[in-house]
Amino acid sequence: MPPRHFSRPQQSEPEGKWRSVLLTAVAVALSLSLWFAASAVIPQLTEEWKLSSRQQSWMTMSVQLGFVAGALISAVVNLSDRLPTRRLFALSSLAAAVVTASIPFVHGPSLAIACRFLTGCCLVGVYPPGMKLMASWTKKDRGLGMGILVGALTLGSATPHLLNVLSVGGVSGMPSWRIVLWLTASQAVLAAIISLLLIQEGPYAAGIAPFDWRFARSALADRPIRLANFGYLGHMWELYAMWTWVPIYLLVSFERAGLELRMARLAGFAAIAIGAIGCVVAGSLADRWGRTRVTVWSLAVSGACALMAGSLFDRPAWLTALCLIWGFAVIADSGQFSAAVSELTDRRYIGTALTLQTSLGFLLTLVTIRLVPVLVERIGWQWVFVCLVPGPLFGIWSMRRLRTLPESANMASGNR
Repeated sequence: MPPRHFSRPQQSEPEGKWRSVLLTAVAVALSLSLWFAASAVIPQLTEEWKLSSRQQSWMTMSVQLGFVAGALISAVVNLSDRLPTRRLFALSSLAAAVVTASIPFVHGPSLAIACRFLTGCCLVGVYPPGMKLMASWTKKDRGLGMGILVGALTLGSATPHLLNVLSVGGVSGMPSWRIVLWLTASQAVLAAIISLLLIQEGPYAAGIAPFDWRFARSALADRPIRLANFGYLGHMWELYAMWTWVPIYLLVSFERAGLELRMARLAGFAAIAIGAIGCVVAGSLADRWGRTRVTVWSLAVSGACALMAGSLFDRPAWLTALCLIWGFAVIADSGQFSAAVSELTDRRYIGTALTLQTSLGFLLTLVTIRLVPVLVERIGWQWVFVCLVPGPLFGIWSMRRLRTLPESANMASGNR
């Protein structure tokens, strides 16, 4: 008698899971394109408004600062856990779109920087709620879910650079920065519509939590969560400085080599956008191999790229290749820090914990975003990115420590 083959029963996925996961990712990508909308057009703004290096930095730093201010308030009042997530996402995305669309009508950099600050405040209602929505649909594959979400954020952040590559008019063959801002604002409006009408919360949502201002403090006092947040801080020390200045670094490298600047802008877009693939790959691997293992490897690769970037300044082709590897690794681990915190914290306050995590991370980015142009003036572009290396080193130390704690077994179905 031939042997019988018995198949293991497959656990059914929640109905509508992947539709909601995809729609949430699309909405986040569309809305988060606002983050670098002004940063992508800094060359045009510098030409039109005669921006100083300090003002150039503030075009990105003001968004970070606005996000931090909004996130700290949101974390204290548990905003992400006390309001309907889809409505909060939709209203915040719409408000950010209106503010961004207003920038072409202001006169000079001061009001534009103020608008960028308000944009950051509004995006507090988009990114952490987006992570909470993703967590509501994922459990055993939460790393993959968060990887998809952060990959969407990455793609959205790169979009303004792609729009800037496309020739749509403007002075000296440059695209019109106004059109870039209006297009990204339109994308955020579409994100609001998707969130309000099409996205649903998943079966792992905890519902509306009671107000508890003390939870923000307890999230920092808990050692496993604190170490996961430390890993995230090491990651953020490097990430946004890389995203902000590497496209400019590539422009300078290509220009000095006498190469076409359009290709440099395309390389800058690709160096950020490729991270979307890295997020999905790392998310899938982290669910099987463990959060700490994948984050440590990702931090090691990105730190090595930061260390090597200066040596290839005079070789644009090789520099582009390195930046693609760097862009892949520098964001690949990001979703895993969020997944770890969501697995280690009280699930009623996942939104608050993630908001607190992101607020601390984006506060730290203000240092490196401003530090890079200051160092460029003193030591030049070639070695400036070495200042980012301490971030990955600190992140590696933190995640290795987290792995030794018994609570880390709560991550990735025991895969730590």
